[in-house]
Amino acid sequence: MRDTPETASTERDGSDGVPPAVSSVSSGQAAGESRRAPLWATLVATFFGIGRLRPGPGTWGSAATLLLWAALTHMLTPSMRTPVAIGLTVLVTLIGIPAATQVARSTGVKDPQFVVIDEVAGQLMALIAVPLAWKSFLAAFIFFRAFDIIKPPPVRQLEAIPEGAGIVLDDLAAGLYALGATQLLLHFGLLR
Repeated sequence: MRDTPETASTERDGSDGVPPAVSSVSSGQAAGESRRAPLWATLVATFFGIGRLRPGPGTWGSAATLLLWAALTHMLTPSMRTPVAIGLTVLVTLIGIPAATQVARSTGVKDPQFVVIDEVAGQLMALIAVPLAWKSFLAAFIFFRAFDIIKPPPVRQLEAIPEGAGIVLDDLAAGLYALGATQLLLHFGLLR
């Protein structure tokens, strides 16, 4: 629940959104020496800076994903939308896990609030096989944000997985819930 006040205090990265330098001892790192995440990892993890927006960086990350996917779907044939959504979800997950790991290690925070690549992966998951229509997109967005905040089982348990895998996989699970809920509404004709 990165967008709620209860968790913001434990995961806050600084009032200006810039992660503080953290002294830590990790593999190959001397005590008292801080290290920064590689630029590629920071760019990916923050979704090219979207994670620095306030308030609610997770919501900003989801909204940016939704808007970019809407723009991309206009360029794809309807038969290509679902395979491309699946492919992008897998790609973002495979790149996002190591990026989130690098950034979390550099900040010393388990799940930094400004890391939003997990929301990108989860929101893409929620948009798989969703028709290009504003009601469907809005439903997928609302369901994903709700499940990401509420974290029904086993979503919350996935957070316990170490490093970037835990950061990203819980949002993918929330995305699966959102995908299921959106597809149910579509199946019963409530979003047409």
